[in-house]
Amino acid sequence: MAVNEELLKRVLDEIRPNLQADGGDMSYVGVDDEGVVSLELLGHCAGCPMSQLTLSMGIERVLKEHVPGVTRVVAVNELGQNPMEDLYDEYTPF
Repeated sequence: MAVNEELLKRVLDEIRPNLQADGGDMSYVGVDDEGVVSLELLGHCAGCPMSQLTLSMGIERVLKEHVPGVTRVVAVNELGQNPMEDLYDEYTPF
């Protein structure tokens, strides 16, 4: 099922003040054909150790409830990459 991006953006705009209240923010990057929403976390959210919890228990939960077709939410950095991917890449030097 294709995700309605207009509805997705409206719901993200409803969530945004909660992040901004703690000095953070998010930027919508896109959604793929499988319903995976990519967001860039900004401000305090970008470096917060609780950001994964914010994504899964906060943003993802709300989006799944209100936007049909959303399957997952992932954080990306300013280059459009998931920063967690490098942690699991066996070829990434330590």
